[in-house]
Amino acid sequence: MRFGGLKHSTATRHRLSGVVQFVVMSILVFCWVLILPSTVFAAAQPTKPKPAATPELIEEGKVIYFKRCSFCHGLLGDGNGPAADFLDPRPRDFTLGTFKFRTTQSGELPTDEDLFRTVSRGLTGTAMQAFDSDLFKNGLTEEQRWAVIYYIKTFVPEFEDPDFDPYQYLIEVPDPGSMPAVNDESVAKGREVFEKAKCWECHGELGRGDGQEAFDRTDDWGFPIRIRNVTHPWKIKAGDEVKDIYTRFTTGINGTPMPSFIEGVPEAKDRWYLATFIKSLQHKLTTHSVLKAKLVEGDLPDSPEDEIWRSAEPMDIRLTGQVVAAPRWQNPSIELATLRAVYNENDIALMIHWDDPFKDVTHNGDAEFNPADISKVGAFNSYVNPNDTVPRQLETFRDSIALQFAVKPLEGTKRPHFLRGDSSNPVHLWIWKSDLSEQNGRAVEEANARGWKQAHKVQDEEQHQVSSNAVWDKGRWSVLMKRPLTTEDRNDVQFNKGQFIPVAVNAWDGSNGEHDMVMSLSTWHYIFLEAPTPISVYIYTLLAVLVTGALGFWLVRKAQAENTFG
Repeated sequence: MRFGGLKHSTATRHRLSGVVQFVVMSILVFCWVLILPSTVFAAAQPTKPKPAATPELIEEGKVIYFKRCSFCHGLLGDGNGPAADFLDPRPRDFTLGTFKFRTTQSGELPTDEDLFRTVSRGLTGTAMQAFDSDLFKNGLTEEQRWAVIYYIKTFVPEFEDPDFDPYQYLIEVPDPGSMPAVNDESVAKGREVFEKAKCWECHGELGRGDGQEAFDRTDDWGFPIRIRNVTHPWKIKAGDEVKDIYTRFTTGINGTPMPSFIEGVPEAKDRWYLATFIKSLQHKLTTHSVLKAKLVEGDLPDSPEDEIWRSAEPMDIRLTGQVVAAPRWQNPSIELATLRAVYNENDIALMIHWDDPFKDVTHNGDAEFNPADISKVGAFNSYVNPNDTVPRQLETFRDSIALQFAVKPLEGTKRPHFLRGDSSNPVHLWIWKSDLSEQNGRAVEEANARGWKQAHKVQDEEQHQVSSNAVWDKGRWSVLMKRPLTTEDRNDVQFNKGQFIPVAVNAWDGSNGEHDMVMSLSTWHYIFLEAPTPISVYIYTLLAVLVTGALGFWLVRKAQAENTFG
């Protein structure tokens, strides 16, 4: 019997509000772990033989499921737990028997080992955490993971039907050693397969997910599909290595528009080539948090496409949903922005680019989210329902990016709060808006803030000194902002040489429903304008070397003379 149609009543959800708050916040903690550049995956395979699915072990799995899984997946396994409405993608509805990540043919059930892999290492880019106790103290032992897997299988009657035995539908996953090496030749062949199979129609020419022209695709549960940006490895849910990607091409992803390519690309080597090409597109994150601005001679560039940016040092800045203040948003679209900086004796130019599959350059103020719709913390809920609360559709809200700077110079390790500063430590915001840029007007709004509890204050017109230029191309925004190094306004950030200047990023993807405080944000990073070394330093260094050498030579000659006449 299936329970997929059973829904919680509105009254029940209100009674569970406190639980929702706790659960969603807990999930966010795990999401922070999942997006770290150095994420360590759990072992994909068990280290011991799997135990028998005894009634006692299944009962143990039931208890674990109720305690650890039901808040998302629901008590009945139908994907309707109290936290489900606030997650995108939604938790799996086990009762449908549709499992995405398998080593079995398209449309088939997963093997026990497939489920073990998913439960152990989780799914990056989602709220599904890793449960391997070797990774997390609150994880599950191998036997506990097997127990909960056996209980989950009780939601799907087909697991008991020999005709649906997944082990008879296994695909052949080659050993990487038997496949072509990942090199320029295999990547080039993979690009040919990518183009021939028309993967670009969905994923875009450069894999940024910009092939989709509208939100016209849905999954088997009726929710909109946003095409995967395969250049972000942390968003590839079931593993980002070549072997993992090959498996997805071969099996397809049940319940989604992603098909199996076993017929369209029948040769295993060609699917392997395709996987190597996708692997080559993956962005390699920088690891530093201090950006050295490049000193240049002459005028600074006016275009984000100027060749000078190729020689400027990049710094990747990771972003996550704004969950500090209501309305809390945990389904951001923009999770990475890359910043570069160049300067001369008078001005500084900052270039920031980020991936966004849709160019949103209109803004409907009437559709803006009313903060009064979300009560303060302690009431029903202060998290935003991604499917019902805000319109996530094209031509509704603008794309936007903001650079946030500390106004006061650093004193030790003291910094403002990363969300709009605080009463004692104000911040200076450069807020770029795509609709204004499209109209060829002043696209950057300069503002100041003293904490997230009050709206930021836009500076007077005559105080705006930041100019900008922007380009959207193949699923990526590139925005240049330029300003004098220093100003006479005490509320502005001042770019002084030799100082560490805190910078953070706020970002909005309009078609993802983001506007106002519904956004993604980063913590603090730094910009450093390295001052040229004065020629006097080199002269004094040379003199010191000469003096030291001369003194050493004199001491040696003196010692030799004493030995000769002693």
